[in-house]
Amino acid sequence: MDFDLSPSTQALRSRLQEFMDTHLYPIENTVNRFHQDPANAWQVWPGMEDMKVSARKAGLWNLFLPKSYGELSPGLTNLEYAPLAELMGRLRFASEVFNCSAPDTGNMEVLARYGSPAQQQAWLEPLLAGEIRSAFLMTEPDVASSDATNIQTSIVRQGDHYVINGRKWWSSGAMHPHCRIAIVMGKTDPEAERHRQQSMVLVPLDTPGVTIERPLSVFGYSDTPEGHAEISLKNVKVPVENIILGEGRGFEIAQGRLGPGRIHHCMRLIGMAQRSLELMCERATERIAFGRKLQDFSSIRQEIARSRCEIEQARLLTLAAADKMDKAGNKAAKDLIAMIKVVAPQMACTVIDRAIQIHGGMGVCSDTPLAGFYAAARILRLADGPDEVHLYQLGKNTIRAAGKRE
Repeated sequence: MDFDLSPSTQALRSRLQEFMDTHLYPIENTVNRFHQDPANAWQVWPGMEDMKVSARKAGLWNLFLPKSYGELSPGLTNLEYAPLAELMGRLRFASEVFNCSAPDTGNMEVLARYGSPAQQQAWLEPLLAGEIRSAFLMTEPDVASSDATNIQTSIVRQGDHYVINGRKWWSSGAMHPHCRIAIVMGKTDPEAERHRQQSMVLVPLDTPGVTIERPLSVFGYSDTPEGHAEISLKNVKVPVENIILGEGRGFEIAQGRLGPGRIHHCMRLIGMAQRSLELMCERATERIAFGRKLQDFSSIRQEIARSRCEIEQARLLTLAAADKMDKAGNKAAKDLIAMIKVVAPQMACTVIDRAIQIHGGMGVCSDTPLAGFYAAARILRLADGPDEVHLYQLGKNTIRAAGKRE
């Protein structure tokens, strides 16, 4: 495997780094203070749209999508996108500036891969242009949604419409003031074969019967302006043309959507961990305790060394998964994707926790990005499938593969 960046990717990475150094890092504290003010809940920082216009003009737009849409997407491979997503992960709001935020990235990939021409015109094009935001409604409070076949939301055809009833939560993106469309997963045929019961349907958020019951916080963080919502769906009626790919194809779409989504999270987590390591080193060179700088304590040096090792291991595994996805497809890369989905969030939690410890009281307040990083990393041990599910399936696949070699 050759993970050296191509000249074009190196140039793009340099441009992205320069843009972030010039425009984003200088406003980090301003943006964070805006979103930490309860009076600004579910509002977009006033300068965000102008920043997005600048990013698009700079050609730093929709970098995640491995299909070219002219000026709206350069069509990078997963391997090419990895170092760019890592840079974005260093600032929690950076992905939005470049139209690379979850859940929009996954939803755009679904529409690009599986959407009809009419669905793409109605929803993919404005999402690619950054004119609207979107939500993904899969997880439910009343069932163990880590097993997607448990999902109980009903999608029943009645003439030229589907009628949807159910309750969703952890519906990421739904609180954003520009959120206009949701992809909803539910059951169209409870009697079908287990993995053919589910379907995905497009539901505009202003459809009668869609009610945002409450926002959900993560360790006290609201993740404004996107947020996570609990949503009720009561006799929600949408045209049959809103079904994606066809009835019974929901599980298939979910697997296609979650693979790229999982690795994108891991790419950004590596950026969080790398920045945490750099902050750890900076703190160690400045802080004096018991008459010595922290960097002179052997335990501190070991924590920093371990962190560097663990970040590099996770980075290489992420690149290997991205390379496999590009060369053999998402299905062939499923084991590597499972590995990195287990490894990267745990690694990030560990490294960020060390950085917090070295910062002392400063590490748990909003004066550094560390506390927010930790909350984001910890939830990703659950989002897109908890560690235990990935380990269970990975172990099963590994045992099966070993048996075939005997």
